[in-house]
Amino acid sequence: MAGRAALQGYPPPLTPHDMYPPERIVCLTEETTETLYLLGEQDRIVGVSGYTVRPPQARREKPRVSAFISADIPKILALRPDLVLTFSDLQADIVAALIRAGVAVHAFNQRTVAEILDMIRILGALVGAHERAETLANRLTSNLEDARQRAARRSNRPRVYFEEWDEPMISGIAWVSELIEAAGGVDIFPELAPRKSAKDRIVMPEEVIRRAPDIIIGSWCGKKFRSEKVVARPGFETIPAIKRGRLHEIKSPLILQPGPAALTDGLAALEAIISCPNET
Repeated sequence: MAGRAALQGYPPPLTPHDMYPPERIVCLTEETTETLYLLGEQDRIVGVSGYTVRPPQARREKPRVSAFISADIPKILALRPDLVLTFSDLQADIVAALIRAGVAVHAFNQRTVAEILDMIRILGALVGAHERAETLANRLTSNLEDARQRAARRSNRPRVYFEEWDEPMISGIAWVSELIEAAGGVDIFPELAPRKSAKDRIVMPEEVIRRAPDIIIGSWCGKKFRSEKVVARPGFETIPAIKRGRLHEIKSPLILQPGPAALTDGLAALEAIISCPNET
């Protein structure tokens, strides 16, 4: 009886019948937007990141409310979201502002292939589409396994330097390293890949020279890769990739967004580069 009295004035607890998936979702990074479209749940999205390019219709159909480390909080609040999806510690200040404004926030922080698949499953559960999410995750897993099997049939595994930024030089993050391996290459900085912060993956030019990559892949996080700048670095003329002209770009939306695109188009781009015969 005392317990009931203590609850007077408060709404009764929710029952399972009262609990519905969120109807108005704001996605502050592209990978959750892409995933919701793939799950057929795009009508729940009421706002997206200004960097969204996948799928193309999202940029046309949905209001843009944020950059990556900044957001228009009043514009987000005006959309009356019942859930905002964010990514990584870099959006922590945005998350804090939204929480103070009384908004429900789910912050993802996926940095590996397994965590990307987990993100898809969790997002599916959040919107009541867990079966479709599991199907999508399984399809992406099969795609990875197919790539690994193709790589196993090739006789060589070229050494790959993946450059995420040029000044300072930053090597690839964990999911990129894993995709390089799945595509049949060998990441020359595997010990750095698990480090979540870009500043912890800064590499020195002399170390790239020493590790002698057969292929250099640039994806300069939103700006065009300039192969001539890489070729002109002092001492780089001795690198096998430079000698053989094996410098390539993968656009960052294909590989540096930790979502389905990385495990499909990003992987396909890596595989096309790594499996190509040596240029001369």
